[in-house]
Amino acid sequence: MNMFCYQCEQTAFGTGCTIRGVCGKTPDAASLQDLLIYVAKGISMYARRARDLGAKDAEIDRFIPEALFTTVTNVNFDPERLREIILKGVGIRDRAKTMYEAACKKAGKSPESLNGSATWSPAASMQGMLEQARNISIPTRMEKFGKDIAGLQELLTYGLKGTGAYDHHALILGYQDDEAYTFFHEALDYLTREDPTADALLAMCLKCGDVNLKVMGLLDKANTGTYGDPIPTSVRIHPLKGKAILVSGHDLKDLEEILKQSEGKGINVYTHGEMLPCHGYPALKKYKHLVGNYGGPWQKQWKEFDEFPGAIVMTTNCIQEPRPSYKNRIFTCGVVGWHDVVHIKNRDFAPVIEAALREKGFEKDGPADTILVGFGHNAVLGVADKVIDAVKKGAIRHFFLIGGCDGAKPGRDYYTRLAELVPKDCIILTLACGKYRFNKLNFGTVAGLPRLLDIGQCNDSYSAIQIALALAKAFKTDVNSLPLSLILSWYEQKAVCILLTLLSLGIKNMRLGPSLPACVTPPVLQVLVDKFNIIPITTPEADLKAILG
Repeated sequence: MNMFCYQCEQTAFGTGCTIRGVCGKTPDAASLQDLLIYVAKGISMYARRARDLGAKDAEIDRFIPEALFTTVTNVNFDPERLREIILKGVGIRDRAKTMYEAACKKAGKSPESLNGSATWSPAASMQGMLEQARNISIPTRMEKFGKDIAGLQELLTYGLKGTGAYDHHALILGYQDDEAYTFFHEALDYLTREDPTADALLAMCLKCGDVNLKVMGLLDKANTGTYGDPIPTSVRIHPLKGKAILVSGHDLKDLEEILKQSEGKGINVYTHGEMLPCHGYPALKKYKHLVGNYGGPWQKQWKEFDEFPGAIVMTTNCIQEPRPSYKNRIFTCGVVGWHDVVHIKNRDFAPVIEAALREKGFEKDGPADTILVGFGHNAVLGVADKVIDAVKKGAIRHFFLIGGCDGAKPGRDYYTRLAELVPKDCIILTLACGKYRFNKLNFGTVAGLPRLLDIGQCNDSYSAIQIALALAKAFKTDVNSLPLSLILSWYEQKAVCILLTLLSLGIKNMRLGPSLPACVTPPVLQVLVDKFNIIPITTPEADLKAILG
């Protein structure tokens, strides 16, 4: 076995990637990501205990979400950069140890004698570190604790990775919440325990969901506080003649800097993938050279990037192994990394602009077709009275939230067919890149409202939750009693933390697909089914009949 990873929906055979990641991750990158999480656990062993004594350190706290985010699927596959982050983490851990010992001295108590990841020393060579990774792998813990416990440990870890990603995005815009740091340290420290139980791990997973809701709320505040509340906006989906930059990922700050630095240079900027909702933010849409969205979801980038006649920037996940045809004009930034791809530092996008000017650009305008975005909670709740009245009068029968991560695995056409079959007196809410399965179809209107409402990026699940809670309050009921069904698709760890958030809110009867997380063993799944009635998707026809009768 060269590696073991089962953190994404497309994991090989539905059980785990053991030769090379389906995502393109090499065994070396997988091992180094495991080591980075191991080092983060060691940091939190000290930081959690120091916090109990009233001591904390901003640099230590901020490293944790960055480390977590770095290991999310399709983020950083560059072994050398991963090794650098691990070594940085060891220094952070030693700093946390010093902080803890000082706090103990101040409190007049003896420090605990910690071991494992708290005292681990990295090998001097890359090969030595790869050998060390074998001792802390998932299969090692499966053998030690059993698959159920190891699976729950990973479910919690994946939830932490997703929450860490959202926390990192908020921090970039200057927003942070100390409660999140407290939980990161608490949860990572718990993952080092020698006596974990299924009940305690499940409780910790639900707590992760609760904290993630607060972090998504923080990110919503960061995004809207910086760029304004999204407003319904028509977005061009075909190119205009001229030089071009394509921005993919999720990071609004990176897009803003690219827009600032490329303004007046005769370059058109396009969004891709999860950057599509950026067109709804007033402070971003004011840039006239932000002209539209190009392409679709992440898994089509090989074809779309190959055909894009300009520079490409990956701000976050999801990067795939770049093809030689565009490797000299794709760039990474932030936590993203791929070996032999130029990495932008300090948001100096001059190399990107130079590459865009060097390439031929689009030679003619495409059709003027558009799609609508910008239906965040502020926009939707602004017409809440109209929505509520339409529901009471029977004009709107049901709401379907159809969204989440997209992917290449067969069976995801389920979501296209489901959306097409949703009756015309129902509204479809959507978010994340799963929307690309149907967001260019014409759904028309109902009760004077668009039948398809694009709420935003995956983190804008916060908006969907706020809309659902507001409707529940208006109808004097709970979310589970609303005429609302959640049909979710997942791929990576941000979807996991969102699922944990929905479970922490007590939301039941969610349909999830295309398959269930491989880390969730049958006994654990049965607990979730009994408690929350999680339902695997079947066929669009059968599921619609079960929902609507």
